[in-house]
Amino acid sequence: MTRFSVIIPTLNEADQIEACIHAVRQLDPDVELIVADGGSRDETPVLARASGARVVVAPRGRGVQLNAGAAVAKGDVFVFLHADTRLPDQAFTLLKRMFADPNVQIAKFRLSFDDDNCLLALAARLMWFDSLLTSYGDQCMVIRRELFTALGGFPDWPLFEDVELFRRARAVTPIYVVPAQVVTSARRFRTNGIMRQLLHDFWLWLQYLIGVSPHTIARQYR
Repeated sequence: MTRFSVIIPTLNEADQIEACIHAVRQLDPDVELIVADGGSRDETPVLARASGARVVVAPRGRGVQLNAGAAVAKGDVFVFLHADTRLPDQAFTLLKRMFADPNVQIAKFRLSFDDDNCLLALAARLMWFDSLLTSYGDQCMVIRRELFTALGGFPDWPLFEDVELFRRARAVTPIYVVPAQVVTSARRFRTNGIMRQLLHDFWLWLQYLIGVSPHTIARQYR
């Protein structure tokens, strides 16, 4: 039987982490839950432990944090979930069925936002297929332990670590798409303006594509 480890990177996610953990537990109470915290200054680690997750502390940076979580995980398949993303009701039923096929090594979900804005809906729909431009951690990367290890895990980057691991995986195996939607918070878009944030994100991606350091890009992201 496939064992899943859900690994959640956090940094000051006290407003989200309890709901995230409880949502996963409701879907499957048997999955391993690990919160990889990057030095939160709020109550994120305390709330995560109280909610039943194992907490590991790592230097700040999503790549480093995710690798730290994976290092202590016991599952056969890693589910890398952002704190502000919710899995669909049938998530683990679909994943168990999909990963029963040994040819399936890595997958992602379809994307949706918790906002009915038409621009966000269009942007999310464009990310339902796999490509360098359309596969990100917001869609919840699901990967077998063996492939994750063979690829060297995530690069120690603060940003685009997900794009890079998808790229490495794509070179050796197809990226499968789970036929269900995760729901990701549109909080950044609501705070900064939807069109402005979309253009900003696209500009960051272009810089990554031409070789600008992810560490440099991350300063613009924050």
